[in-house]
Amino acid sequence: MTIFSRLSDIVNANLNALLDRAEDPAKLIRLVIQEMEDTLVEVRSGVVRVIAERRELERRIASFTRERDDWEAKATFALNRQREDLARAALVVKAQVTASLTDAQAHLAHVVEGLEAQSADIGKLQAKLADAKLRERSLINRRNTAQAQLKLRGKLHDARVGDALAKFETIESSLDELEGKVESYDLGQTKTLADEFAALAADDQVESELAALKARLKPNNETEI
Repeated sequence: MTIFSRLSDIVNANLNALLDRAEDPAKLIRLVIQEMEDTLVEVRSGVVRVIAERRELERRIASFTRERDDWEAKATFALNRQREDLARAALVVKAQVTASLTDAQAHLAHVVEGLEAQSADIGKLQAKLADAKLRERSLINRRNTAQAQLKLRGKLHDARVGDALAKFETIESSLDELEGKVESYDLGQTKTLADEFAALAADDQVESELAALKARLKPNNETEI
């Protein structure tokens, strides 16, 4: 069974009230959209038939009008020829045609009124449909955003993540302690006499190598000059 059974139900439906009462708004609005689209197809098919009926009535009215005028002209012609009997007969037929014309005009007015009402309802339904589709897109975007946020929050509050961070902190604390032990051995240490002589010897070696390098480069520089 569909949500709505008549076009007026959809046109007059308050989507906000429907969504407030729905357990699954996304599912409801999808059903509403489907019903609206199906109703538009059905109503437009009906309108096509009514438009065809209107055109047929317009043709009949035009035909009755010509026939009425023709019988009036015949009655005038008969009177001009002193044939009152024929004139009276022509006017009787004219009255019958006029009655048919009046009925057709009344029927046409009713059909036109119905078409105008259906056109207004279709316009309202199209506006409702556009609103429903906009709401559907909004609901989908909100749902996707909420799901992404829920997934992220779940990761943030995951016990495994907390355990891993706690382990990182433990490792960092252990490294701090280890580095502190290394640094503690250097505290209060002074250079021994042997250390000073070793450093002096290393400096002499560097100076000797620097002098030798300069000596090798000097002849080349002089040649270039």
